[in-house]
Amino acid sequence: MKKLVNIVLVLCVCGLAYICVGSIMGSINFGKEREAREKVIIARLIDIRTAQLAFREQNNGQYTGSFDELINFVKNDSLPFVKKVGELSDKQLEDGWTEMKAMKLIDDARKAKRPADAKKKWQEAEKAGLVKLGKGGEVEEYIFSRDTVWVLALDTLYPKGFNADSLRYVPFGNGAEFEMRTGCDSSSKSGNKLYLFEAKTPYRTYLEGINKDELNNLIDLQLELGRYAGLKVGDAEVGNNNAGNWE
Repeated sequence: MKKLVNIVLVLCVCGLAYICVGSIMGSINFGKEREAREKVIIARLIDIRTAQLAFREQNNGQYTGSFDELINFVKNDSLPFVKKVGELSDKQLEDGWTEMKAMKLIDDARKAKRPADAKKKWQEAEKAGLVKLGKGGEVEEYIFSRDTVWVLALDTLYPKGFNADSLRYVPFGNGAEFEMRTGCDSSSKSGNKLYLFEAKTPYRTYLEGINKDELNNLIDLQLELGRYAGLKVGDAEVGNNNAGNWE
């Protein structure tokens, strides 16, 4: 009888140990899978933020709450890109030259309607060390220039091969889309409007099915702390400099 009791106790201890190890490993595996998935989702949220910041620059400081509009902007609109050649030397700076002043002289030479005026301006630019002229007075080489060209937003903001249509979708979300909206904060003392945006997705969208208990515990903890139970960038209520809640 005593032997039987000992066997039962051993089995109980083994069972408890198995349950404890299983619980610990379940928590560890959930943490690893969560970290792996959130790394991809955070990258996507940063891509959304990149697009929104560029959109704001071209739309009077305002963001968009529509993925259709944001994706169309990325795929079809262009952004200004300054093509730079050379830098002003210390001597040129000492002589009072600035980038703005140098480019004004070059622009004046380019836009001069009378050949005599253009020649005079180009000679002045050569004397200032901004260009090198050929024997016929034509520009042979720009030593300094700043020219603005317009480049497709998609090619400017993202690496080659980037799929702009993917911006709306939550990785590991089985086709679910990020929640995105805009807002405006007028509470500053200056009275200026601060346009805001946020994009977010809850834990359940991309962590469902891994470990139900761990997921519920994670959500409960975030709610107790007064935090959003998921990943989020920006805030449509209060300005936070478009920070992500992982930063």
